[in-house]
Amino acid sequence: MSDDEDDKTEELPTADELPTSAEDEETNKEATDEQERQKKPLERAIQVTSLVDYAAALIREERTAYLANIGRDKQAVSTSDAPKLRFSESDLNNFVSLRKTGLAEKSLDWIDRASMALWESTKGEISQRTLRGLRESILDKYTSPDSHSKVLSFAKGFLTFLAKTRREPQFTSFEPYLDMPRAVKERKSVTGRIVTKDDIENILAYIKQAENRGDIDSERAAQYSALVIFGAFTGQRSEATISKLTTGQFKEALGSEKPVIRVETLQDKIKMEHYVPLHPQVTTAVQTILGDRKNDERIFAYQSFLMWAKRQKIPMMKFKGHFVLGDLRKFAEQHGDIIQWEQSNRAYILTHGVSGIEWGYYRHPLPDPVYDIYMNYGGKCACLRRSPSLTVQ
Repeated sequence: MSDDEDDKTEELPTADELPTSAEDEETNKEATDEQERQKKPLERAIQVTSLVDYAAALIREERTAYLANIGRDKQAVSTSDAPKLRFSESDLNNFVSLRKTGLAEKSLDWIDRASMALWESTKGEISQRTLRGLRESILDKYTSPDSHSKVLSFAKGFLTFLAKTRREPQFTSFEPYLDMPRAVKERKSVTGRIVTKDDIENILAYIKQAENRGDIDSERAAQYSALVIFGAFTGQRSEATISKLTTGQFKEALGSEKPVIRVETLQDKIKMEHYVPLHPQVTTAVQTILGDRKNDERIFAYQSFLMWAKRQKIPMMKFKGHFVLGDLRKFAEQHGDIIQWEQSNRAYILTHGVSGIEWGYYRHPLPDPVYDIYMNYGGKCACLRRSPSLTVQ
């Protein structure tokens, strides 16, 4: 053997190359089977997990597609492809005519304003875009929630009118775009507009001073004073009632032992016929302006006094502001608390807070008891001075 052959390293057979006995082969087979058994649950778990992931992926895809459809729907509503309905100007005019039937002159103005705003914003097209534009323009134009309500309620009523007359209920589906904004609740408090007996006497003093200066004649001064005294003692609404009372009503009342005026339904804001007793100082003031005037003539110079009072800017004593005709009614309410005027009698004469079932179905005061109860409390009210000293700011 040569030296080169001695230097070679002898290579040993690997484990796989070694001859195996039958026992070793059996052992190896069992090990292989055990590995296979361990692999199968793992493969099944992988398969189950894959199915869950696959189902989750499907759900995610479907949800994404659903949200995308919603986005497209919203975009469609906000574009020119959104649902639209049409109406004509004659449709609006017909509705206006129906709404004006039986309304007072003051209410007619708001009907005209609302109809004009509706037409200018829509031009005959009912859609989300046009009605939102109407709502936003009204909220910007007016600051009072009452003004907002008048216009938006009118528009909602018009949609209902169209739905019924055309038999197309789709019109009412646009009503949510005309909802009033949610109001922020404020803390309730009593009115800061306090009207006292001194205020009423001060108004009478202004009238007397105007007569002395020659700004108004004696007849006009008597008219103004009678209106102030009547309003302060009875608390009747100035525009709805005082402005409509006639000479004949007062002549009839003054002819009885217990003078009481019967206010007719058309002379009251809530259309409630009621009796108004006349305090002795009221009868004295009214008798000076009756004369030989016709029975159907309005007894008080309402419009003249309204404009005169606005120009005078008569200051009030308990708050910073000027006299308005509504202060006469406030005085009757507030002074009634001071003299403890019986609540039921006061509510009936002022037609204030008389909308309940007891008033609609059970109570029916008669003129003589109304006068007696009123004078039982009204007699505690000292007579107003006709010409005290003026109060000037």
